[in-house]
Parts: sequence; C-alpha cells; structure tokens
Amino acid sequence: MQNPVPSFTHALRSLSAILNKAEAHCEDRKIDPNALLTARLYPDMLNFTRNVLVACDTAKGLAARLSQTDNPSYEDNEATFGELKARIKKTIEFMETVPDAAFEGAENREIVMRFGPEERTFIGSAYYTGFAVPNFYFHMTTAYDILRHNGVEIGKRDFLGAN
Repeated sequence: MQNPVPSFTHALRSLSAILNKAEAHCEDRKIDPNALLTARLYPDMLNFTRNVLVACDTAKGLAARLSQTDNPSYEDNEATFGELKARIKKTIEFMETVPDAAFEGAENREIVMRFGPEERTFIGSAYYTGFAVPNFYFHMTTAYDILRHNGVEIGKRDFLGAN
C-alpha cells in the first residue's frame, strides 16, 4: 500500500489554517471563541472541538494501524483554537515518523478495532477505504461546516488547502 500519510497531513494542515481564520473571525468581531468551539450543527451531533479531535484521532489511528505502529494516546482536553492547532501539529508530527516501508502489505493486514464493547475486524484495504477515509472526511467536513454556518469566511479553497 502506498503511504497514506501525505494526503492526511495535507488535509490536517488545511484544517489548521481554517482554525487560524476562525480565531481571527472571533477577534475581529469580538466573539467569544467558545461560541465556535462548542458550536454544533444539530443538538445530537458532536461540537466543533470534538470533530477536530476525532479527525486527528482517525488520521493518527490510520497511520498507526496500517503501519503496525503504536497509536499514541492523547488526553482530549483541548479547549482553545491554539490547543487544537497544537493537537493537529502533534498528530502530523507523529504521522510523519512512520516510514513508507511500514505500509508495505498494509492492504492485507488484519485491523481490529473496538467500539465500546463491540469489536470489528477489517482487512487493511477495507479499513482504509470503507472506514478511515470516510470517517476522517466526515469529521473534517463537519468542523468546516460548523464554522461556515457560523459566519467564518472560508470556502472550498480553504478546505482543499494549498497544493
């Protein structure tokens, strides 16, 4: 399997740049940052902060599971834009330590995940295409949508990031 890290780190860097715009939006308009950090699209959905954390966890989990590397555990206590940007940076730094060679044969590896008391087994390629990629982009998109819905001036180019 080709190393998936570069596409995920590119997306996470885009997310970090979006956080810069959200932070500036709050400063410029004298909005309490917690209004955005705790915002959600619907009451039963995760808030903005949680979506950023899950996107990071999905990306680092993908790199760790497919490369058979230890998946670092983070406290999930980020509460500011600065702390979220630091979480993204820490996630990228971990992912970039995984060498390309570690992904050789990953498409055929057995990936076992726990969801509370349930356990689910994937083959590497199915985990990548059917779980990790859609889950990552779901949370990345939801974070983007929460900010856009709340007036942060971001667009498709921000989401896609610089090439």
